Amino acid sequence: MKIFSTTQIHELDKYTIEHEPIRSIDLMERAAKAVTQVITKEWDQTTPVVVFAGPGNNGGDALAVARLLAEQGYQVSVYLFNIHDKLSDDCAANKKRLAESKRLKEFIEVSRDFDPPRLESGMLVVDGLFGSGLNKPLAGGFASLVKYINQSHAKVVSIDIPSGLMTDDNTYNIRANIIKADLTLTFQQKKLSMMLTDCQQYLGELRVLDIRLSQEYIRETDARYSIQEENQLRAILRPRNDFAHKGQMGHALIIAGSYGMTGAAILATKACLRSGVGKVTVRTPKRNYAIMQMAVPEAVLQMDHEETCFSEALDAHDYDALGIGPGIGTHENTAIALIAQIRRAQCPIVLDADALNILANHRAWMQQLPKGIIMTPHPAEFDRINGGASNDCYDRLSKARDLATHLGAYIILKGHYSVLCLPDGHVIFNPSGNSGMATAGCGDVLAGIITGLLARGYKQAEACQLGMYLHGLAGDLAIRDIGKESLIASDIIHYLPKAFLRLED
Repeated sequence: MKIFSTTQIHELDKYTIEHEPIRSIDLMERAAKAVTQVITKEWDQTTPVVVFAGPGNNGGDALAVARLLAEQGYQVSVYLFNIHDKLSDDCAANKKRLAESKRLKEFIEVSRDFDPPRLESGMLVVDGLFGSGLNKPLAGGFASLVKYINQSHAKVVSIDIPSGLMTDDNTYNIRANIIKADLTLTFQQKKLSMMLTDCQQYLGELRVLDIRLSQEYIRETDARYSIQEENQLRAILRPRNDFAHKGQMGHALIIAGSYGMTGAAILATKACLRSGVGKVTVRTPKRNYAIMQMAVPEAVLQMDHEETCFSEALDAHDYDALGIGPGIGTHENTAIALIAQIRRAQCPIVLDADALNILANHRAWMQQLPKGIIMTPHPAEFDRINGGASNDCYDRLSKARDLATHLGAYIILKGHYSVLCLPDGHVIFNPSGNSGMATAGCGDVLAGIITGLLARGYKQAEACQLGMYLHGLAGDLAIRDIGKESLIASDIIHYLPKAFLRLED
């Protein structure tokens, strides 16, 4: 699913109107019917409805919804804010239609002073003040109205996007002046801000309503941001030849674990093995030998000369992929071995966890990273390697996109919606996964999965996309049986086979 910018959203509406063809007022009616259908399924006619409509097309949507609800027997009060005595054409048309309705409880057009209605528990507020075209923070009376709505106990449904929330960048928005909806009904596609963690508090439950906007425009128009879908990943899944042997399935090298952090090496190695690779070699300190031998008997052990840490790069010519970082620590000997290993590797590389922390401490080394390298930071790790804190999620995402372009790297910024920043500037969100995965070791599992897929023969972009999705899907399948609270990282590995089966089905 593509995520369009504010400009592209406007162009999509315009293209639909011109090429369906359909009048803009009729497209608005189509959208209003979709919103009304959801509301009538969730709330019955005994629920008092208060509609707040702005002067633009979002307000026109709200007025149409108010009319349709009134026609179905709801007690609807409408407040249309026309401060500057200027309504959009379609908002004005829906105002006229609403005025002709005989079933509306109350209609007030606000041009100056506003006496807000009493909002109580059991009431429903329909928010149609401002839509996706908003480009500056709300202020003055509108900011006061938003705060009034937010402090009430009424349920709030926002049409398309909560008023005050901008479609893309909210870095300099005034957060107190954004509607906190209980339900957001957005049209056709999610907006970028809806994918960002710090904007979730405004959305409530989010539903995407198909209002049949032009599929031709959607298909033919390039979007910088997108959300990957399961069918896309099925198309890149590699079948396993019935006569294949382990030598054809790839050989992965995992460098992980310092003394006391053997668990990270175990998780990454098991995940790598479960990802279809033919053979996995693990480079780890001597003291980890016994536990690794018992925990992962399928792996080949390559012991470091040091007792407690990774300290010496090894010849990587025989490996198809290298995953390095989980639990290796940040000792200076380890740091020197890390950059030496990166220089010597001739295969695709995944950097995770302490490998990223080492780079944060030696940022000049970033310029020595080979093109096509994969990095999998969580937000704090990214801020460290980028050299400073980010203002918000959009700012961090923009920096990650820029860094991926600058380095020619693939950067997976981990989170509820993990996001892949590609070297060409495109950004792909991953929809699978859940909050149960907010537990130690899940990042080690992801690094192992991607390393295994690389060794198996997937290109970097394919391995990242498939790895993110399988990782999240395994977590989603796991919580069906064990719930979110008790999920641990090894459960994700346990459910990886079921995740593969789901994609192969």
